[in-house]
Amino acid sequence: MVRYFFFGTPGQYSGNGRWWALFICLPLLAGCAGLTIQTDQVARTEVFEPATDRVTAMADGFELLGRVAVRNEQQRFSGNVHWQHTSVEDTLMLLSPLGQAVAEIVRKRSGVTLTTSKQETFYADNVEDLTAELLGWRLPLNGLRYWVQGVHSPLSRATVDFDSEDRIIAIRQDGWEIIYRQYYQHDDESFNRQMVRPRIVELHIEGLMIRLVVDNWTEI
Repeated sequence: MVRYFFFGTPGQYSGNGRWWALFICLPLLAGCAGLTIQTDQVARTEVFEPATDRVTAMADGFELLGRVAVRNEQQRFSGNVHWQHTSVEDTLMLLSPLGQAVAEIVRKRSGVTLTTSKQETFYADNVEDLTAELLGWRLPLNGLRYWVQGVHSPLSRATVDFDSEDRIIAIRQDGWEIIYRQYYQHDDESFNRQMVRPRIVELHIEGLMIRLVVDNWTEI
């Protein structure tokens, strides 16, 4: 449940021209070579229990630029995404295909805020409740910070499908099914396969589909 809202400060999205300049280049970045995964070729399935080590349960920091498409019974949405993740904070901005701000989501240990294009800011205890009420679809940010890196979240029980090359094909966790459609291609045979990043990820739950295409990835 969203607990209250207040109005953001004027000019909060005054930097939109900068984001527009970044995302206008994404069609060029999207041409990067990728390794398409055959999701029906499951070699083995493993079940992972929650980790008890707090350090193990922390997701690595990253910054990504990409595109997102959302579909459920009520609506369709497609646009761009800029996401910065650290151990203490997530800042995720959703933009229209032309770079206009749709929503800015900030997660801190104290809770989550979502600021709309009208500069109205809303607060809730978790991201899924907040996005479900304001955007009309659930964004599982707590799990996605791991799933987008090609690993299951250590915070809860997970069932993971692997192919014959030990690449993750799918994860089922917290009611979600995460399907990996494509990984970034690396020509270097000595490259650590466990560090290969997903390029196209699909999330499914109760009639909702979220498709995320990662065009640029930076570790921070």
